[in-house]
Parts: sequence; C-alpha cells; structure tokens
Amino acid sequence: MSTITQLIHSIPVDEQTGAIAVPIYQTSTFVQEAPGVNKGYDYARTNNPTREILEKIVAQLEEGATGIAFSSGLAAIDAVLKLLKSGDEIVAVDDIYGGAFRLFTKVYEKFGIKVTYVDTSDIQAVFNAITPATRLIWLETPTNPTLKISDIAAIARIAKASKCLFCVDNTFASPVLQQPLELGADIVVHSATKYLGGHSDLIAGVVVTKTAELGAEIRFYQNACGAILSPFDSFLLIRGIETLHLRVRQHCANAQQIAEYLENHPLVDKVYYPGLSSHPNHLLAKQQAKGFGGIVSFTLKEDTEEAAKAFVTNTRYFKLAESLGGIKSLLCHPASMTHKSIPDEKRRAAGVADSLIRLSVGLEEPADLLEDLQQTFNKIDQLQPAVSGL
Repeated sequence: MSTITQLIHSIPVDEQTGAIAVPIYQTSTFVQEAPGVNKGYDYARTNNPTREILEKIVAQLEEGATGIAFSSGLAAIDAVLKLLKSGDEIVAVDDIYGGAFRLFTKVYEKFGIKVTYVDTSDIQAVFNAITPATRLIWLETPTNPTLKISDIAAIARIAKASKCLFCVDNTFASPVLQQPLELGADIVVHSATKYLGGHSDLIAGVVVTKTAELGAEIRFYQNACGAILSPFDSFLLIRGIETLHLRVRQHCANAQQIAEYLENHPLVDKVYYPGLSSHPNHLLAKQQAKGFGGIVSFTLKEDTEEAAKAFVTNTRYFKLAESLGGIKSLLCHPASMTHKSIPDEKRRAAGVADSLIRLSVGLEEPADLLEDLQQTFNKIDQLQPAVSGL
C-alpha cells in the first residue's frame, strides 16, 4: 500500500454512526461510570477524541511514536523548550523564524537558558558551538526565509555524540517531502497553520517525538500548561491533511517555475530556492528530501526596504500577508514583517536583506502567477527613480 493510500485510510470511520468524516466532539467533559472509571476520556484539556485522532495521524505522517497537538506553532515550540532547565544551552539555526527568536530571547533567556545562533548549513560551525551545557540543537531546514539547507543526519550524529536533544522544525518541507525522525532527529515540530492545514483557516501546532517516553514528557506539558488544540480546529486540520500530498506536489511544481523565472530576471539580485542547481545545497536537498517545497525568496538589485515594499504592494494574485503554505499565493517582506523582532544587524548577518521578499507559492495556474510577477516588476521598474530617491 502506498503512503498516500495508507494515510487516507488511517483516518477512521466513526464506529458508532459509520460517519466517514471524523466527528467533532465539542465537549468540555465526559461522564464517568464511577470516580476514575471512564471510557478513556475525563476532561477535554487532557484528551479529546477528535484531537486524539489528529495526533495519531501526524505521528504516522512523521514516522514517530507520539503526536501532540497545540493551539499554535509557537505553543508547540514552547512545550519543547520546557524540557530544558536553567543553565542549559541551545544551539540554534541563525536564520530562524522571528517568533521562535522572540520566544528564545525574550522569554527563555531570562530563565537562564542561553542560545547560540550558528549557520547550521556549516556542520563544523554546529560542532564548534556545542558546549558541555548544550542540551538542545534547534534546526529549521529549509530555513525561513533564506531557505538554507542543513544536513539533518550529520547534525543528528553530533547531537547523539553530545548527548543532547535534536529538534527539527519541519514546517517548510512538510512530512510529504522530509522526515527528520528517520534521519536521526528526536523531535519534529510544525506550525500546522501552514502546509498541514493548507487553507489559511486555522492556527495550530504539532510536536512529534521519536520515542513514546519523550512524547509522554511533552504531553505532560500540553496538559499542565493547557495550550491545546480545539476539537473544531483538530477537525479542520484532519481535513487539510487528507489532501496534503496532492497540494504539496503542486506547490513544488509551481515554485520551481517561479524560481527559474526569477533567476533570469534583470531586476532580481539573488534567488533562494533549493530546487535551483545554483543553490549551494541543491544536492543535499535532493538527497534528504523528496522535493524542494513551495517557498521562494529573492532580493532585488535595488536593495532597499522601499523597493521591496513597492513590490509587495503592487501584486494582484500574490496577497500581502503573514503566514504561508495555503492554497492562495502570499508574499511578505520579512525584514518588516515576520522577522521584525530580530535586531537589524543580526537579521542582515543571517542573510535577511532589506529587499528580501518571500513568496508562498499557491495552487493557482503558474502562468497567472508569472504574469502577476512580471506586471509587478514592470511597475516597480517605472517607479525605481522615485523609490531610490534619485
């Protein structure tokens, strides 16, 4: 049986009614036969049948032992960080999602957890950053938004030798393209808001662990801290996952065409997309993943924030918005949006230039998206003297 068929048929038919869709158990509590005697559920923060089915599905998707669903991607990240204690250290990817950076620096550093940021595509840099206090390596690959690719298996070996946990944010790739647990990671996190949900209609996060023991620790924090995913959003996420493989396949195909177009455009300086042979980690991406994803980033030759803002406010089909991974194409200006919480010097050092634009390529006809980009370039080319202040 193929992976896709297995996924679709792992979503159970309701035993009581025969409903082919997972029911929404919209209840806060469950009647008990006697104190402590129940049908497996007592209070919906601790467990809920709709959420439980979702958690089993995401565990299967990532080939893990345990799945745990949260009310947002940041809540999922927060639960992983709760595995640490004061005095512990994290080695994290330098080109990191701004929300994760904010959580690391503004919340956990004041509790005595030190974070060292390195270019994780450089294995030696990762190795050199490890200290006796390192307890967690935090990786995004591809990174957000410059799409650096890091060798998951090689970093997993470093983590194992250093006796520290290794967590991979797999949001950009999705489990359709990449399975970090199979490559040696201990934990995978997703902003399920993105590709897993796929329709820009929910906020959710998931954690999947390699072992049941580690999963039990994360589940403890899910229950103790209460950042659970609601039954209705669990239902929406299951529905989104049903078409995940088909959607990701088309996202990748559309993104490849757009990346190739941008690479040859005279107003573009750099294009960041692992599917291009010019990408420094193209061969590694090809080796450890089944595709290159639906995100394309690029910088303009007019490397100013003004030029980028002129571009992102003149598109037709690409909508200016936070987030990514939905069926409709989106674009954003990371320096002033998703990564604004990162200090300018650190942001630029990680490759997030003032003119960098991130595209989340949707499922529209690629010819229409290419036409949209071309008309936008035509507009900013006419505006360029005003934009540059000449």
